[in-house]
Order: sequence, then structure tokens, then C-alpha cells
Amino acid sequence: MNIERTGHRYIDIASGKTLDTWFPRSNKAIARSCLAQKVGLIKSEFIEVEIDSDAAPVSTEDVYLRLHLLSECQVKPHDINLDGMFGLLPNVAWTSAGPVMPAMIEELRGLIAEEYVQLSVTSIDKFPRMTDYVIPEGVRIGDADRVRLGAHLASGTTVMHEGFVNFNAGTLGCSMVEGRISAGVVVADGSDIGGGASIMGTLSGGGKQVISIGKKSLLGANAGLGISLGDECIVESGLYLTAGSKVKTPEGEIVSARELSGRSGLLYRRHSQTGAIEAIAINAGLWGGLNNTLHNNA
Repeated sequence: MNIERTGHRYIDIASGKTLDTWFPRSNKAIARSCLAQKVGLIKSEFIEVEIDSDAAPVSTEDVYLRLHLLSECQVKPHDINLDGMFGLLPNVAWTSAGPVMPAMIEELRGLIAEEYVQLSVTSIDKFPRMTDYVIPEGVRIGDADRVRLGAHLASGTTVMHEGFVNFNAGTLGCSMVEGRISAGVVVADGSDIGGGASIMGTLSGGGKQVISIGKKSLLGANAGLGISLGDECIVESGLYLTAGSKVKTPEGEIVSARELSGRSGLLYRRHSQTGAIEAIAINAGLWGGLNNTLHNNA
């Protein structure tokens, strides 16, 4: 699929590298300005970008448009090609005066001294925070620093202050996010990622296994997940369930957890006396589901 949008990019003057590109939803030519531009470290210009969403990205501007499409919920995670994107994104110092190359921070401080402003460096990373570029509809985000551009947050999602959502990952419906949704992970409607919970992504160690969580499932506080959950599943608080974890099934067999990946209607817990992991057949009514009032984010 070919997509064309009008963007506004910042460019490092010394190296000529594109630092970022913003694509307004309206597709209008809307300019930005910042102190780093005023003092001559970066420049800005409009650019027309056309991408083939099925082909690999070819430029920094190309990658930024794909990340915008994900955060605008125009495409779902894994529905757009991001192959090779890291090699196309420069490492940028994201500051209150605008984006600059990390080596230019000291010079920037000196150049803006007469402006009587305190320079803040929010991060040094290839990805900026999503809310500086895209404001998703019907979503609450407690700490914007913890949601990267390229996160897909469906309407009705609430990301609490300890929640984290990476790029090419996120929610497909109303969800409570108090834990970490790693790159590549998708959470379906009505599910809850408990406080401090962690889900294995597709970045560390070059992993390719995509993990998903089905509808009306609960990943308990401080739990961990290395397999997919089907609908109406629960992982008890504190249990880290890896693909190789040995689990007693409802049928009484002992299997690796990967063999239960994607199966619906299971409660994963540790036996309180033996410590053995077991899967018990249940339904989502056991944990009560989401509080709809909390996810009415109009």
C-alpha cells in the first residue's frame, strides 16, 4: 500500500542528518520552531514523503511516517514493514530546546544562555516520546516519557504512570496498562497488564516470537510472560512464565509452557505448597474484568 503525507523535518546543520519528521494528521504544511533552530544548530523544512508500507523503509523520514501511522492507529502492529529501521534512525538528544545531536548539548547550553531558560534533556534515544508527535483519541497516559512514538494505543486504553509501551506494540481495545508492553507485543480488548508486569518482546537477543494477549485476560502484578495468552486467561501475581517453564496442564500432563501458548481459559499459578506451576481451566469472571468508568477517556 502506498501512502503519501506532508511532513516537517528538523535537520542537523553540521552533519546534514535528519533528526526527526512530524506528520500532522491533517496532512497540512504546519511548521514548528524551537530554540535549537533559532541559534543555528538545526534547520527545518517541509517534505513530501511517499512510502510503500509493504516494503522496507529507505530513510529516516520514511521510518517516522510509519511510526506516526502506528500511533494514529491507521495500521496495527506487524501490519507495516519496519525491517532495518534502526539503521535509519540517528541517536538524538531530545531536549526542551528541540532535538539535537548528542555531541551538541554543551554548545546548545551556551548558545541559549541569553534566553534565560533551563535546558532539560528528556532522553538520548532513537525514538522520541509519542505525545510530542501524535495525540491518540480516547486515551489516558500518566507519564508520556514511557510511551514511544510507534506505540499503538486504541481508544479506551489507560496507561498508568508505571506503564510502558514500546513501538510496534500496544493495545487493540480498552485496556489497563500498569506494566510493560515490549516491542512487538499486542494486547486485545478488555485485558489488564498489572503493575510491574513484564512481557517479552522481539528485540532482546534477536527474538522473533511475537507474543500476544487475548481478550479479557489479566497479567498479575509483577508477573512475567514469555508465551501468548488466549482469551480469558490469568497469570497470578509474581509468576514469571517463560516458554520453557514446566506446567501441569488441566489434563494432568507436564509440558513446556510453549505448548499452551495461545490457549484460552487458563489460570497460571504456583502451587502454594509445592511451588510447581499449574494451569487450571477458568473463565475471566474470576477477576471481574476492567472497570469501564476508568476507561471512559472522552
